[in-house]
Amino acid sequence: MDNSRQKVISNLIWRFMERCGSQVISFVVSVVLARLLAPELYGSIALVTVITSVLQVFVDSGMANALIQKKDTDDLDYSSVFYFNLVFCLILYIGLFFAAPLISRIYKDLSLVPVIRVLGLTLVVSGVKNVQQAYVSKTMQFRRFFFATLGGTVFSAVVGIGMAYGGCGVWALVMQQLLNAAVNTAILWVTVGWKPKRMFSFRRLAGLISFGWKLLVSALLDTVYNKLYQLVVGVVYSSADLAYYNKADQLPVLVVENINSSIDSVLLPVLSAQQDKREQVREMTRRAIKMSTYVMMPMMAGLAACAEPLVRLLLTEKWLPCVPYMQIFCVCYAFYPLHTANLNAIKAMGRSDMFLILEIIKKAVGFLALVITMRMGVIYMALSRVFTGVLAQIINAWPNSRLLNYPYLQQLRDMLPAILLSTAMGLLVYTLNFLGLGDFATLALQVLAGVGIYLLGSLLFKLDSFRYILSILKNLLHRGGAAKE
Repeated sequence: MDNSRQKVISNLIWRFMERCGSQVISFVVSVVLARLLAPELYGSIALVTVITSVLQVFVDSGMANALIQKKDTDDLDYSSVFYFNLVFCLILYIGLFFAAPLISRIYKDLSLVPVIRVLGLTLVVSGVKNVQQAYVSKTMQFRRFFFATLGGTVFSAVVGIGMAYGGCGVWALVMQQLLNAAVNTAILWVTVGWKPKRMFSFRRLAGLISFGWKLLVSALLDTVYNKLYQLVVGVVYSSADLAYYNKADQLPVLVVENINSSIDSVLLPVLSAQQDKREQVREMTRRAIKMSTYVMMPMMAGLAACAEPLVRLLLTEKWLPCVPYMQIFCVCYAFYPLHTANLNAIKAMGRSDMFLILEIIKKAVGFLALVITMRMGVIYMALSRVFTGVLAQIINAWPNSRLLNYPYLQQLRDMLPAILLSTAMGLLVYTLNFLGLGDFATLALQVLAGVGIYLLGSLLFKLDSFRYILSILKNLLHRGGAAKE
C-alpha cells in the first residue's frame, strides 16, 4: 500500500512538473507575443482554434480513456486504436482543408484560409500521438510527458518569438502551436517503449468504442459549448473583444492546467485500478477533492485580487479590458477540482453512460444561459459561466451520492475550510491595490501577504489538507535522506 501511494505521489509530481514547466514557458511566450502583436491577431487565431478544438475531440474519440479504463489492455487494443485514429484524423484534416474557404467566409475573413489549412495539421499530429499518451498514462510513466512536453514547448517558443520579431505576424502564432505538437509527438515516439504492431481487431475496437463513444459525445458537448462562447463573442462582437476574453482566460488556465490536469491524468488510472473497491475509490476521491481545493482556491482568489497590476505589468495597458473577465473566470476555475474528482470517479467505475447524461443536462442549462446573455454584453456572458458552474458542481456530484455514498453536501463541507480561508485572504490582498504603490511593488506585496495569510491561517485552524501535505513532504525528505546514506 505504501509503495502504491509513493508511486501515485511520484507520478503526480512528474505530471505537475511537466504542466508547470510547459505552462510557465507558454505563459512567458504569450506575454512576449502579446507585447509584439496586436490583440486582433490573437482574435483571428482564436476563431480558427474554435474549429480545430472541436475536431480535436474526434481525434481522441473517447478511445484514450477507454484504453486507460480497461483492466486488461494489451498490444492488440493499442494497435487497433492507433490505426483507427490515424485514418480518422487524415479524413478529418482533408475535410477541414476543403472546408477552409467556407469557414473563412463565415468569419468574413478570407485571409484565414491558409491559416486554417496549416493549423489543421495539428489534428494529424495528435492522431499519431494519442495512443502513446494513453499508454504512458495507463502504465504510470508520467516522466515521459515531462521531457516530451518541455521539449516541444521550448523549441516552439524559440521559433514563435523569432518569427514574431521577424515580422511574421499571425504565422508566428500558427507555427508555435504546430511545432509544439510535432516536437512533443516526436520525443514521445523516441522515448516511449510501445510502438504499434502489425495487428488489428474490429472486435476489440468495437468493445472499446462501446465505452468510449459516450465519452466522445460528452467531450464534444463540452468543447462545443466552451468554444461556442468564443464563437459568439467573435461573431456578435469584435476580434478585439474575443482577444480580451481569451487572454483573460489564459492566466487562470495557467494555474488550473498545472494542478487540475496533473490530478486528472493521474487520478483516472489510479481509480480505475481500484474500481472493484468502492470504499477505496470513495476515500481517494475525497482526498483528491480536499487536497486540490486546498491548493486551487487560494491561487484563484489571489489571482483575482491582483489581476489589474498583474495585467498592466505583464501585458501593458492595452490589455486592461481583460481584467474583469479574468476575475470572473477565477471564480469559475476555483471549483474545477470538484468537477475533476467526481467525473473521474464516475469514469473509473465504468459508468460512461452516466457521464454522458450529466454532460447533456449541464450543456442544456449552459446553452440556455448563453442564449439569454449573448445580446446583453460579453461581461454578462462571462458571468453566466459562474452560474452554470455552480449548477454543474451539484450535477457532477449527484451520481456519487449513490455510487460512492459521497453526496454533494459532504463534498462541500470538505471544501469549506479552504473556501473560507481563501476568500478572506483574497479580500485582504485586494485592499493592497489602494495603497498607491507601483505595479511591481503592489504585486510583490500582494503575493507575500497572500502566501503568509494562507499558511498562517492553515496552521492556526489546523486544516487537514495542510497537515497531509506536510506529512508527504516530511516523508519525501526522509526518503531522500535515507537514499543519500
